[in-house]
Amino acid sequence: MRRWNGWGDEANDMPLPEHGQQFVAERIGAGQHLPDASLAQVLEQVPASRLVAHPLVVLDAEDRVRHARGQSLPDWLAVREGRFGVFPDGVAYPQSAEDIRALLAYAQEHDVIVIPYGGGTSVAGHINPDESAKPVLTVSLERMTQLTDLDTESQLATFGPGVNGPQVEAQLRAKGYTLGHFPQSWELSTLGGWVASRSSGQQSLRYGRIEQLFAGGTLETFAGPLEIPTIPASSAGPDLREVVLGSEGRFGIISEVKVRVTPLAEQENFYAVFLPSWQQALGAIRALTQAKVPLSMLRLSNAIETETQLALAGHPAEIGLLEKYLKLRGAGEGKCMLMFGLTGNRTQNAASYKQVKRLCKPYRGVFTGTILGRKWAEKRFRLPYLRETLWQAGYVVDTLETATDWCNVDSLLNKIETSLRDALKDEGERVHVFTHLSHVYGQGSSIYTSYVYRPGGDYATALARWKKLKYATSELIVRNRGTISHQHGVGADHAPYLPIEKGPLGIATLKALAKHFDPEQRLNPGKLLQD
Repeated sequence: MRRWNGWGDEANDMPLPEHGQQFVAERIGAGQHLPDASLAQVLEQVPASRLVAHPLVVLDAEDRVRHARGQSLPDWLAVREGRFGVFPDGVAYPQSAEDIRALLAYAQEHDVIVIPYGGGTSVAGHINPDESAKPVLTVSLERMTQLTDLDTESQLATFGPGVNGPQVEAQLRAKGYTLGHFPQSWELSTLGGWVASRSSGQQSLRYGRIEQLFAGGTLETFAGPLEIPTIPASSAGPDLREVVLGSEGRFGIISEVKVRVTPLAEQENFYAVFLPSWQQALGAIRALTQAKVPLSMLRLSNAIETETQLALAGHPAEIGLLEKYLKLRGAGEGKCMLMFGLTGNRTQNAASYKQVKRLCKPYRGVFTGTILGRKWAEKRFRLPYLRETLWQAGYVVDTLETATDWCNVDSLLNKIETSLRDALKDEGERVHVFTHLSHVYGQGSSIYTSYVYRPGGDYATALARWKKLKYATSELIVRNRGTISHQHGVGADHAPYLPIEKGPLGIATLKALAKHFDPEQRLNPGKLLQD
């Protein structure tokens, strides 16, 4: 059973090692525990629905609770406290494009707001209903999950939009293929959601971001269905796939997704290399990227994240031996861990491994084999469960992410970390901040920063502290040549910063598209574009 007030399945967790909580306490202080509301308490708050009855619409209170919030930090605090604010008036579960069209017609006839819902994993406020004089219908696509066609000659697969990561891979692997799209939310997030929010997977270096994988499909709009054919390349005007990619439910509801797939690789391994300092590590990852070594993943943790990962890994005796070995090899205090993936045939992987070793040699890289890489691969989709673990220990954790050109990576990263680390100094509070580069390009890199802080004595304080951390740093990012989001999308939380990135003419263009497809502005208002 999926948690109603947190991340993932109730049967899964990500426990801290014995000394893990001590590690966090030493850096920011003892945990502060806040009481959690019960589901029964929340169900009592759900008001009567304002929707007219429809065969596809469910009015049950628990369905409405489970579709009222996503996974942003404000969402997390709201559901833990039991103060949701607004609930959808009902939830629909279409099973076909025809069902979606019927629901759009219903919304138009009865003056209803519509919110598309995939896996509910949004960390930017994509799926939250706002206060509205109109009733709100959340359209969950969880029943549209089938692989309906696989063209092996063209290597194209057609899916329903509600298919989640495990379902995508299970259906493809049974036929010898993979999509290769592995965001950290892979367990729960959906293919339609990946397209709508321009998602990036952990192995995008090999398979591409979702914009490289998305070949075509159908968007159901109030103006009618937008059909996008699967043409490999075209110079016939602007690419209409871009209208769907990143649209976040403002233009329509995706009813079908066609993606480019790849035959399963013969071999896949992940390796860890330690570099003596951040500057040497930064030089190494840039050299590997710009040399276009055929890797499936490159991920670089800065010194604080490296220290944190090793401290929370468990097995202190083995980690102690590793630390001694690394120190003897010149990678002691200040070392940074670089993780890389090799996915392909054995001959290709062996050649790529030699290239990595040659390119890392000038930067004094210490190779430690596949042990840490295997551990990472085993746990990579369980890491979001740490939010639950840390909450139970009395701490709040959240993330910020962006991307910028290589010439600006070091400067922007330092500004982000400084902003977060200093944000609560006026309250006498410390913040534990650490960063990795998760996706790299010839031009630049993403920057993914995590921060842990204490919630204070009540939920209002916890939210106020988050706002101080989030708002100032988001403003800093967009004022310093960074995107407001590399992989999490815009939603409501990032919408205030989008005009700085897109400019007034760009925002006007997006608003014109929204008005064209949805003249009465019923689709997901307040997300992507401020209304």
